[in-house]
Amino acid sequence: MMIYDNDSYLMPFKKAIDARHARIADAVGKIAGNSEGSLSDNINNHLYYGLHRQADGSWVFREWAPNAVRIYLIGDFNNWKRTGGYCLNPLGNGDWEIVIPDFFIHHGDLYKLYVEWPGGGGERLPAYVTRAVQDEETKAFCAQVWDPATAYSWKNPRPARIADPLIYECHIGMSSEEEKVATFTEFRQNVLPRIAALGYDVIQIMALQEHPYYGSFGYQVSNFFALSSRFGTPEEFKELVDEAHGLGIAVIMDIVHSHSVDNVAEGLGMFDGREDLYFHKGPQGHHPAWGSRCFDYGKQATVCFLLSNCKFWMEEYMLDGFRFDGVTSMLYWDHGLGKDFGRYDLYFDSGVDESAVTYLALANMLVHEIHPDALTIAEDVSGMAGLAAPYEEGGVGFDFRMAMGIADHWIKWIKERPDETWSPGEIWYELTNKRADERTVSYAECHDQALVGDQTILFRLLGAKMYTAMSKASEDLVVDRGIALHKMIRLITLATCGGGYLNFMGNEFGHPEWIDFPRSGNGWSYKYARRQWSLVDNPDLRYHDLGAFDAAMIGFVRANGLLGFPPEHVLSDEKNKILVFKRKNCIFAFNFNPSGSFADYKVPAPAGKYSVALDTDSPGFGGFGRVDHSVHHFTVSEEPTDGQKRFDDVLSLYLPSRTAIVLILVD
Repeated sequence: MMIYDNDSYLMPFKKAIDARHARIADAVGKIAGNSEGSLSDNINNHLYYGLHRQADGSWVFREWAPNAVRIYLIGDFNNWKRTGGYCLNPLGNGDWEIVIPDFFIHHGDLYKLYVEWPGGGGERLPAYVTRAVQDEETKAFCAQVWDPATAYSWKNPRPARIADPLIYECHIGMSSEEEKVATFTEFRQNVLPRIAALGYDVIQIMALQEHPYYGSFGYQVSNFFALSSRFGTPEEFKELVDEAHGLGIAVIMDIVHSHSVDNVAEGLGMFDGREDLYFHKGPQGHHPAWGSRCFDYGKQATVCFLLSNCKFWMEEYMLDGFRFDGVTSMLYWDHGLGKDFGRYDLYFDSGVDESAVTYLALANMLVHEIHPDALTIAEDVSGMAGLAAPYEEGGVGFDFRMAMGIADHWIKWIKERPDETWSPGEIWYELTNKRADERTVSYAECHDQALVGDQTILFRLLGAKMYTAMSKASEDLVVDRGIALHKMIRLITLATCGGGYLNFMGNEFGHPEWIDFPRSGNGWSYKYARRQWSLVDNPDLRYHDLGAFDAAMIGFVRANGLLGFPPEHVLSDEKNKILVFKRKNCIFAFNFNPSGSFADYKVPAPAGKYSVALDTDSPGFGGFGRVDHSVHHFTVSEEPTDGQKRFDDVLSLYLPSRTAIVLILVD
């Protein structure tokens, strides 16, 4: 069964889909050759290139630089001099090698390459370097030998497959309340327990690959195999991952294969004197919006470099998968900039970089070969059909795609419309409109909505009052409205999601500030590149109640396995601003009306006895306690008021204004 067999809109593109499928199969064959082994068996660039200790204790260093005429290894061990004893030998096919006795190189030594090419030369960091450190004074990066006396011993296995992930997106550096760059150890000790207590079962970590500019949020990568040293050591990160696994939490990485920093001194730009070693040549090799270099996915060397990068992170750090950043930029020659993806033909015409599609399919195959329970997510705004469908069905193989439009719609509704004019039917449509054969990760806001120049949902709802009126001792109608809608927005986004849900660190309690990393424009301040955990920890503040609601919401959905079942629409009452839907054995009723509360509101439901499992108006969640949890609700045989009989029975409910209640079938 192929993706076009059950989709009449795709049938006109059957030929293109079959051709794409064949290209992927051909690419697998080219890598695997005629061997009986897997794709993974033949992806080992990271084990060949770079610096490695051999069985006899000596060191071997290899690099691929076909345009080089001479390469020197320079560092602490030779006083940074280009000497004949540290000159690499050409092996052919662009490969270079040097073998060095063990006593010349030690753990912690700093080093670089000096690459000479026709007409020039310069210092470079190895393409496969696994550790790079920055000098505090000069800000220059150097490669660092990392060979601790004792290898890290893993204690906990990877968690079993998490079919319906509840994802906590986080950034290590900004996870401390202190105005500084936080560390892996601090995150493990102080933040990981918070995530576990909230009930999230996946953490998605940003900015792990080394990047010269901290303010890039980790998206301008220079050293693809190097764990960012500003957060700590490889062993400290392994301990974080290990402890997360012990808590049953999977760890995925926000991997950047969509582009590379343009830097020459730290990155891959002009590595051996040519601009197109791993990248496109000319204008196509430069991203017009990001100021970065664009990979050429049609080059075997580039494909093997990136695939090897996936394998390295999976095996070296026991990661459980990846969220692939900037997939839209990869898929289209114009990077999708300013394009309205309103037609299916745009997914299959000449504007698609089919080599990029093939690479992404190979990456998904490889990741799932290494770890069958791995999780892969595509950040794509275009909606390309088949992206999150299995390769066997003509898809690209991602497990999920980000439902990026949902956050945009929430911003639009909050900015442009008073909530008394919100349409329940429109909300339902925009939150659930997706391809039936592809799973999605929904979110009301991620890190993108918190960046400087933008505002979080709570900031948009409260404005400056989030600084002045969040004490429980104060009374403020604006705050009451904002807190009520904040809880409803998050609950309905989770309850209607396509199988996965994401929250960015701190948004669960309505963190009051945007994100602004240190830069010249703010005096290199860390004030807005941190998380104020004391706000949610203070029981006298409303932030505490928002955090409590998030924990209850996540805990309820997870405990009852709701995301394994699709949401089913029950009614949209445009006049009264009420939306009701069913998921598994639960009824979700949302009253968006700002002033109208309704007694004995008839809601169609499967026959039985129901109890209130969760409501946004609970006093412990900053509400007014208008919903009685001690009352059981029984269905009766009655035609619903809207005349649309979806079930044989109805519930009569009290629906307070700006409140959502969740009822669960108990008998």
